[in-house]
Amino acid sequence: MENKIKLFEDKKIRVAWNEDDQDWYFSIVDVVCVLNEQEYQAARNYWKVLKLFNR
Repeated sequence: MENKIKLFEDKKIRVAWNEDDQDWYFSIVDVVCVLNEQEYQAARNYWKVLKLFNR
């Protein structure tokens, strides 16, 4: 799996390319940071709470 960093509106989003599946994997926390214009820790907390509701 190849790891890289992509830019979206000058914000870094961690991504990984899986050659076997031919799929990109994105860091959800990084995407939440960009979309909600939050700091990393706030986005982590948001994602942690969101995961609890989906159990």
